[in-house]
Amino acid sequence: MLEVNGRGYRPATQPTVVVCVDGCEPEYIAQAVAAGSMPWMARTLAQGTALIAECVVPSFTNPNNLSIVTGAPPSVHGICGNYLYDPATGTEVMMNDPKWLRAPTILAALADAGQRCAVVTAKDKLRRLLGHGMRGICFSSEKADVASEAENGIAGVLALVGQPLPDVYSAALSEFVFAAGVQLMRTRRPDVTYLSTTDYIQHKHAPGTPGANDFYAMMDRYLGEFDALGCVIALTADHGMNPKTGMDAKPDVIYLQDLLDGWLGAAAARVILPITDPYVVHHGALGSFATVYLPAGADRAALARRLAAQRGVESVHTREQAAERFELPADRIGDLVIVAERFTVLGTSAARHDLSALEVPLRSHGGVSEQRVPLILNRRLADLDPQRRWRNFDAFDLALNHAQ
Repeated sequence: MLEVNGRGYRPATQPTVVVCVDGCEPEYIAQAVAAGSMPWMARTLAQGTALIAECVVPSFTNPNNLSIVTGAPPSVHGICGNYLYDPATGTEVMMNDPKWLRAPTILAALADAGQRCAVVTAKDKLRRLLGHGMRGICFSSEKADVASEAENGIAGVLALVGQPLPDVYSAALSEFVFAAGVQLMRTRRPDVTYLSTTDYIQHKHAPGTPGANDFYAMMDRYLGEFDALGCVIALTADHGMNPKTGMDAKPDVIYLQDLLDGWLGAAAARVILPITDPYVVHHGALGSFATVYLPAGADRAALARRLAAQRGVESVHTREQAAERFELPADRIGDLVIVAERFTVLGTSAARHDLSALEVPLRSHGGVSEQRVPLILNRRLADLDPQRRWRNFDAFDLALNHAQ
């Protein structure tokens, strides 16, 4: 038994695949199964284990992928967003560098124990975090053409997979993840594989639409291939997804920086949107979670009440309240944390968000409303506590300790 971040894990005795489907609102699976697009999943839901779990808040990609691979919340591993403000340097930075990671991963511990581990992620922004400290294979679809033995533990990925390098704004970016995982299983048979997709499709297509069902049909075929290869499969998601528009189909946005500039003076406060990443076509950097750094002497309680009174705001928390409720590192969030309602997103200033790249009505995530995610295993587990609060970061525990 290996201990990682206070939890025990048994090494895999069967090839094990843990899948994080980016943006997988449970309704996507329900609608695809109902449409007959996921025959493997339909059998697995009936014969395996199907749970509804919660992701961590903010319901963004980096915090949740790192929670899954560490088996712990952000208060332990330190990754509290895709993006943060570093008070020590006075700069806003992406949280892609492993220097921000405060805890070891389950994958690194398994590799140290002699297990063969592989990680394939869609976007390169996650690769170094997921593979930190892990001896094995770790590469992204986005940069598969430049993968090397020295950097990624493997070369010749395009030839192995038999697919061209996919565009970063495409369903093919995620399909490449699955195709690569299956080929690795056939040729190298890792003991433990972690696959992480992108939510390009979920940002554009609602559950049950042809575009969504086609994507889940693709995924179902590859999951069936893993199953046929004898793999234990645990599937979960980093967050859900919801429409974020008014009845006019335009984004329903609260521009927090504009509000605070009007109340406190220009640039007195600093609004940070942890959803921020380089892929603005997906969401225009608009999500349902924001954090605010206030000037010295500002009345936090009064500002919290004023923000909470805004239409579309679900809740406002002080740093201490947010750290406790959402299990966040208190030193990496602002003085206030704002969570928007299900159909509303938070922005900085209207002038700073270019929404011209949004091709369809906005769909996004980040709040409590996107916290429900699937947690599915292709093994029936009879010893589970039905009253337990399941988290997406229980995936490795179930896969390694219960499903082998």
